[in-house]
Amino acid sequence: MTNTIVTTDRLTKRYGEHAAADEVSLTVHAGEVYGFLGPNGAGKTTMLRMLLGLLRPTSGSATILGHAPGHPAAVAGIGALIEGPGFYPYLSGRDNLRVLTRYQGIDDGSADDALRRVELSSRGGDPFRTYSLGMKQRLGVASALLGDPELLILDEPTNGLDPAGMAEMRRLIVDLAEGGQTVILSSHILSEVQEICDRVGVISNGRLLAESTVSELRGGSTLRVRAEPVDTALAVAMGIAGDDAVRVVDDGLDIDVDVSAAPRIARELVEADVAIHEIRPTERSLEDVFFEMTSDRTDTEPSTDHAEEGDR
Repeated sequence: MTNTIVTTDRLTKRYGEHAAADEVSLTVHAGEVYGFLGPNGAGKTTMLRMLLGLLRPTSGSATILGHAPGHPAAVAGIGALIEGPGFYPYLSGRDNLRVLTRYQGIDDGSADDALRRVELSSRGGDPFRTYSLGMKQRLGVASALLGDPELLILDEPTNGLDPAGMAEMRRLIVDLAEGGQTVILSSHILSEVQEICDRVGVISNGRLLAESTVSELRGGSTLRVRAEPVDTALAVAMGIAGDDAVRVVDDGLDIDVDVSAAPRIARELVEADVAIHEIRPTERSLEDVFFEMTSDRTDTEPSTDHAEEGDR
């Protein structure tokens, strides 16, 4: 994918001495699901609000759908759910969406289509105030889908959903990307991001720590070997993979080597009279990588993701 939908160049938002977003440069490509990860207060929502033109950056620049954030042409191509959905409590879910379709100048039929896509058709006629938290979240995503936007920006879209609802929402997001839409997904559920995102950006204390594909961030496969005697197994493994590629962890060895090397390692261990108890491939989860990257960067400043009205 080479068509770039979103770019930021050293985008910064400061509140006094504290930088909620600190010279963040990222890119989002057409047709991908881009995961935006970070601890609470790391600056995720601040970044999303700047992309939408809801916050004025202190410095830096951004381009979204070929325009500056907040430009009418950019706004027309974006559907967004930021923080939590807000609707008229006394109107039905369907009528709330119809308010938005008429404001946007699109057909009322888009409301029914959006309700269907988020599995809310059967409750579309009920007042919003009677909805559960999960249903309210679904309606918020439905509002973002109105008009079939080119880009969707979703801030914690599975918040409040039960496991079945979360799975349905993940399938919907994947289907949207497969249909050609681009999705920026902010989520604290790392397994969810690992499952559905093509690339991720990791932010902490307002700084972008990494931007890469999920597989590249997780790194290559590792062979986990438990064998006795450990010293002999260690020497054999180092002779095959190199000294720096082998680590003694707990009661076994972790070997940074392609899994195709497993038969050779097993054979040479047996020839060295080593008893093999276990040999299997392992992979780091995105959660492992995330905590490694952010463990020494705990956010100590108060969250500034909820912007003041004066910054609009």
